[in-house]
Amino acid sequence: MSHSRARVLTNLSGLDLNTLSREDLVKIFREILENGIHGIAYSAYFEGQAPGSQLDPEMIRKRIGIIKPYVKWLRTFSCTEGNELIPQIAYENGLKSMVGAWIGHDKEKNEKEIEGLMEVASKGYANILAVGNEVLLRGDLHEDEIIALMERVKEEFPSIPVAYVDAYYEFNVHPNIADACDIILTNCYPFWEGYPIEHAHLYMKEMYRRAAHAGKGKKVIISETGWPNRGSNVKGSVPSFENALKYFIDAYRWAAAEGVEIFYFSSFDETWKIAAEGDVGAYWGLWDKDGNLKYT
Repeated sequence: MSHSRARVLTNLSGLDLNTLSREDLVKIFREILENGIHGIAYSAYFEGQAPGSQLDPEMIRKRIGIIKPYVKWLRTFSCTEGNELIPQIAYENGLKSMVGAWIGHDKEKNEKEIEGLMEVASKGYANILAVGNEVLLRGDLHEDEIIALMERVKEEFPSIPVAYVDAYYEFNVHPNIADACDIILTNCYPFWEGYPIEHAHLYMKEMYRRAAHAGKGKKVIISETGWPNRGSNVKGSVPSFENALKYFIDAYRWAAAEGVEIFYFSSFDETWKIAAEGDVGAYWGLWDKDGNLKYT
């Protein structure tokens, strides 16, 4: 952590965000972001695109150029359809990558993803290998199938951490998965569990604690967390400009105090997510769909 970022976050340690104006929240957000955050989930798809679209390398470069000044790591979710180009372009821009293979119920597609993941790793562009994201949460595969894929990748790349990404509680429900991971990559979303912003920070800490317990001393990284600025409520969780800022600030002052690494979700808004997540799915980015920083 830079000295300037450390000073910013130290000054925030006892601050009650509920007493601050919108302008003050924006100022603090900008100070944290401009001093650099650990990592961010890379939003691959432009307006009119969705999984299945072929990504353009020049558009990938454009988006990485926007977020490059603010992060050290990118997280990707797939190694097909052009997603496999993202880690190399990130590397060329001085960024590290948590490289993901998208695993689901289609075994043929899974094979292409694993082959793509290993090709990226063989070229030296992967710093962490993530075999699957929320596969258990969706019920796509049995844990034994996921572990077999992980072991296959670990055998080829013993010097690179290999893990699986899921909601924090899945590691408690599936201890064999936690045992198979080199590190624990946990998604923590108080928003999706309906927690109001006033309690979301404390609940995120509890999510992290439960994942750490399942990991039995392994390093734990928050692979996704965030808060949307628009869309429909989920029980007590309310999307808003101010709530998104409060969540971001709370997450990073806690991360600084505890030494936790976070991949924030997400970089850019993506309209295609409305189909699966409702209207709120389109508004998780720190930047909008056109690449403009939203919190100004």
